[in-house]
Amino acid sequence: MSRLFWKIFAVILVAQLVTTNVVGTLFWLNDPHRDFRPAPGDARWTERDPPPGNTGRPNSPGQAQMRPPPFDGGPPFPGPRVFPWLPITVGGVASLIFAALLARYLSRPIMALRKAFAAVAQGDFDIHPSAEIGRRSDELAELGHDFEDTARQLKSLMDSQRRLLHDVSHEVRSPLARMQLAIDIARQQPEKTEASMQRVERESGRIDRLVEELLTLSRLEARSCGALDESVDMLDLVEAIVEDARFEASTSQRKLEFVASCEALVQGRADLLHRAVENVVRNALRHTFEGSTVHVSLHAEGKTLRIDVEDDGPGLPEAALGAIFEPFVRFREDRGNDGYGLGLAITRQTIEAHGGSVRAVNREHGGLRFELRLPAGFLHGST
Repeated sequence: MSRLFWKIFAVILVAQLVTTNVVGTLFWLNDPHRDFRPAPGDARWTERDPPPGNTGRPNSPGQAQMRPPPFDGGPPFPGPRVFPWLPITVGGVASLIFAALLARYLSRPIMALRKAFAAVAQGDFDIHPSAEIGRRSDELAELGHDFEDTARQLKSLMDSQRRLLHDVSHEVRSPLARMQLAIDIARQQPEKTEASMQRVERESGRIDRLVEELLTLSRLEARSCGALDESVDMLDLVEAIVEDARFEASTSQRKLEFVASCEALVQGRADLLHRAVENVVRNALRHTFEGSTVHVSLHAEGKTLRIDVEDDGPGLPEAALGAIFEPFVRFREDRGNDGYGLGLAITRQTIEAHGGSVRAVNREHGGLRFELRLPAGFLHGST
């Protein structure tokens, strides 16, 4: 049984016991015509000789007549009883008091939750019904705390939606403005039509990539990215990403090193996992200093596959380490890059959709380390 049931049971039981005992005691005290004489045959009766002049049936010879003990508390025989108005009135008042207390105890948290629901329906998510519920430890109190958690999550989602809408409109506004300017230049200066069309093509490509990344992120957040039923060889996948990144990094005097201590299979989708790991590797290459090396490693932790990507860049403030996985979050050194701050957000959603986790930490001697963990089945090198 639940705690709430036992509380209600205990309150009703105490109310009934108290009411019954109080009413019974008052009823007993309120009866002035009670007869305390023992019944015939009781041991308290005593023997005595027949009274002189007894006109009743004579006793047998040698038979003693039983007499009751002296009684001074009232008439020898019970008289008419008076209706017990006082105990009934007191019992009714006591029952009303207990019923009112019990109704208040049960209705107070329900009314608080009702007000909270009405506030949420009007868009007010900053509510605290547990303050009105009080210090309780039953299911209604837990429901109040759960409702507050839900309201906080809804508020976070609403804020994220507003921020996303603002960021998308901001990101789209700039290429649209440049496209409009290129069209105006083409109309006013026909000799620059070709250059203007190239500008329009580049900006439309940027918008197309933005829309594609937004759709990917939206599907991942809604967990509608399709069935995750492929057996993905993570060693081959990471090796391919490193080779492609190493070829691109050769022109910027940056290097990549890859170390793997196991072979692992992950249940999921190869294209999503490829994009998630590639986003992290490219981010590390973009922020590491020229002439430095990005280290990529793959090893087992129990039944979990861990992929580490370390760079030798400037790192980030501790307070910003969690924010880099939010959409459209870019720091000062990222402003000149051709990106929208969606890559790491897609990485986090992809890894979490596959049952894993990702985090970023500052290295002790500078730079950033990304730690990607995925549930996997190991072929070799499992610990």
